[in-house]
Amino acid sequence: MAVTACQGLGFVVSLLGVAGIIAATCMDQWSTQDLYNNPVTAVFNYQGLWRSCVRESSGFTECRGYFTLLGLPAMLQAVRALMIVGIVLGAIGLLVSIFALKCIRIGSMEDSAKANMTLTSGIMFIISGLCAIAGVSVFANMLVTNFWMSTANMYSGLGGMVQTVQTRYTFGSALFVGWVAGGLTLIGGVMMCIACRGLAPEETNYKAVSYHTSGHNVAYKPGGFKASTGFGPNTKNKKIYDGGAHTEEEVQSHPSKYDYV
Repeated sequence: MAVTACQGLGFVVSLLGVAGIIAATCMDQWSTQDLYNNPVTAVFNYQGLWRSCVRESSGFTECRGYFTLLGLPAMLQAVRALMIVGIVLGAIGLLVSIFALKCIRIGSMEDSAKANMTLTSGIMFIISGLCAIAGVSVFANMLVTNFWMSTANMYSGLGGMVQTVQTRYTFGSALFVGWVAGGLTLIGGVMMCIACRGLAPEETNYKAVSYHTSGHNVAYKPGGFKASTGFGPNTKNKKIYDGGAHTEEEVQSHPSKYDYV
């Protein structure tokens, strides 16, 4: 019961994490305009992975996509690739984990196969979460670098006496969604890997059977097998067959009809 609960909870957490990664990738608020000491408040700028938008004070919003691929910064393209890889791995992991659920029976699938599928989906979720966290962290580092460079340029004129108007960008809501989603996916993958150990069938222990070499004389009885060494001082050569015990002397004293042929 605990294994099933762990597997089901891991699946739900991973599902929420993958959905969050998809939502963060599609959001436009990866970087938002910093309004601190900004005299122009009639226009608000924010940017995403796929387009940049401008929102006016009247409520009108205009977005323009990035119609170039080679002209984009290399870090932005790397973030795109990480997020897409995270989504693909998460989707494949969800598909595999659905068939690996213990509460779902597909034909005569054994528990060992379900355990392997659960482990595979867990590893995919872990890699997916790491890709999402890495992508968001790289974008956040790029924002921090650009922010402080812009701040230094703003106060560079005349020893800091003249402040130039320059747009600075800070963290957007998509970054926090991506961090949380990546963490959920990572936790779900760990839970799936833990549930894999409970789904794996236990090893069968076979009782050891010892075989003893027979001695000089062997006795056969209907109830089982008994071996005698025949090294005692008063031991006679005996052969016991099914139905009763007869010594060699008794067998020789009663000849059969075939002896007179």
